[in-house]
Amino acid sequence: MKVLAAMSGGVDSAVAAARAVEAGHEVVGVHLALSRMPGTLRTGSRGCCTIEDSMDAQRAANLIGIPYYVWDFSEKFKAEVVDDFISEYQSGRTPNPCMRCNERIKFAALLEKALALGFDAVCTGHYASLLTDEEGNLELHRSMALAKDQSYVLGVLTADQLKHSMFPIGHTASKDEIRAEAAARGLSVAAKPDSYDICFIPEGDTQDWLAERLGSTAGDIVDMDGNVLGNHQGAHGFTVGQRKGLQLGKPAADGKPRYVLAVDVNSNKVVVGPQQALAVIELSGDRFTWCGKPKDNAEEFFDAHVQVRAHGEQVPAKVAVVDGALVMRLEDPILGVAPGQTAVVYLGTRVLAQTTIDRTVSAVDAFSTGSASAGPVGQ
Repeated sequence: MKVLAAMSGGVDSAVAAARAVEAGHEVVGVHLALSRMPGTLRTGSRGCCTIEDSMDAQRAANLIGIPYYVWDFSEKFKAEVVDDFISEYQSGRTPNPCMRCNERIKFAALLEKALALGFDAVCTGHYASLLTDEEGNLELHRSMALAKDQSYVLGVLTADQLKHSMFPIGHTASKDEIRAEAAARGLSVAAKPDSYDICFIPEGDTQDWLAERLGSTAGDIVDMDGNVLGNHQGAHGFTVGQRKGLQLGKPAADGKPRYVLAVDVNSNKVVVGPQQALAVIELSGDRFTWCGKPKDNAEEFFDAHVQVRAHGEQVPAKVAVVDGALVMRLEDPILGVAPGQTAVVYLGTRVLAQTTIDRTVSAVDAFSTGSASAGPVGQ
């Protein structure tokens, strides 16, 4: 097959490209330039699209012996990921930019361009596995390297996209094994630190970054009864589950910490309360997709597991499509789930579906931790 290897400049994508070559594919490497003004060098190890990363990817491609190109996707990335991130926070929601990048850049825009140029598949260094069921349908499954498993952020992939995707390192048992293989191949990125945090916020301070773009508007921090406990300079700087940075002058009566329970951007209020009020027992999202073949009889509740963070624990749940929304009734409450986050549904190790969370139902007195416009999910 003719394969386009997306090379971030890290060790995983370099080894994935090398394995694709050894498997007999005709491989071309490409690095995505996602910023119009990239730093000369990365700050720490946060980024994945700096000039240094591009140079690392080129050195790896040269050693592997494949053609290498840099494609400018910066305008698309700004519109589909960065602007979306700002808009979601402005609406009082908590987005996952990595999900948006995989959905709209790496497995939409990139794959679309690759297919138009005659490539059969896009190869990446994600830790996830593709398996085929008895009927020949492709399924996305967790990686054997559970500590590095990235199936959660790939939950946005559709059946058609899975047909044109390759994850050569998905069956690898550990990251240490990948690093050892990279060293044996002579790849200079063998010991390169992993990237982390949000690539377009290199300093890691999301609140300051948002304040620069959305400005500051003073508002109240209130308890669940509406009593004013403090003030803030912009509700968009807070997210459900947050504990630090509240700067409340009046301690709670029980002396315990308080957490953000809801962000109401319409009234510019931030609601805080005890940790137990963060517990939610039901989630739902209107914008959901199936990863591979849809579930048969999905309108009837079925047993599954739900994960709401990239490396969070999965929780048993009853799941169904109700009135056009994906509804997940959790057997065990999850703390601090915010509208805008992504919920991924698993059947065993298989990724079944994903949705952006629109509504949540609290386990405590039916208090909704969603935004002011997001009430409890239907019973």
